[in-house]
Amino acid sequence: MTDSEWLLRKSHGDGILEIQLARAPVNALSPAFLMDFASTIKELGEDPDIRAVLLTSAFKVFSAGLDLKAAREFDLSGQQAAVQGLNEAFLALYAFPKPVVAAVNGAAIAGGLFFVLCSDVRVAQVKSKFGLAEVQAGVDFPVAPLEIARATLNPNIQRRLMLTGQNIGPIAARNFNIVDIIADDAEDLLGYSLKEARTLAALPPKAYAAIKHQLRGETIARIRAAMTSETVPKAWFTDETIPAMTKAIG
Repeated sequence: MTDSEWLLRKSHGDGILEIQLARAPVNALSPAFLMDFASTIKELGEDPDIRAVLLTSAFKVFSAGLDLKAAREFDLSGQQAAVQGLNEAFLALYAFPKPVVAAVNGAAIAGGLFFVLCSDVRVAQVKSKFGLAEVQAGVDFPVAPLEIARATLNPNIQRRLMLTGQNIGPIAARNFNIVDIIADDAEDLLGYSLKEARTLAALPPKAYAAIKHQLRGETIARIRAAMTSETVPKAWFTDETIPAMTKAIG
């Protein structure tokens, strides 16, 4: 296994592999980054030496979501590539048969939040924040993020996040079961996250994979069916999108 340009790997022993998101400066999502992530996760799912994955960020932001500056220039094929990347990356992570722990050190916004929602245990630092800003950017949700949001968020937090685009802090996120543990600083964040990863990695892997599929299988099947049913390519953006993205960038 080798590091990609944007995904750095570090072994912590006991089959625990840290994947550090490293697309400077804020882990903004591009189609290439998303497809690279999807390929990496699929590869790790088939590696018998990997028992658990720890997701971290190399920067003060965990992930700011779609790269809006680049997205404003997307033609139809660019829009389709972005939708495909979002679907492929987060379906791969949601369907990953092994434990995933997210160590969230900063903002996880829009597409960036789905790294968290797809994870099995979520640890957040006190300065983290969470949001689904798609409505502010003038786009709707591709099928994989939409179905994952429906499966992992209760209706009230769906309403609050998805229909307003407003962010919440770590305490509210814990109250809404978006995160499980809040860490005071970076040292505690890594310590708590590694402890959770080691605990999960020690569980029987076949049973873990089977139970995870029992919990997520129906959602995964809906996503895959929707992804394969679309035969006519269509635009993701509307006439509102570019002005909304420009306003969101500020």
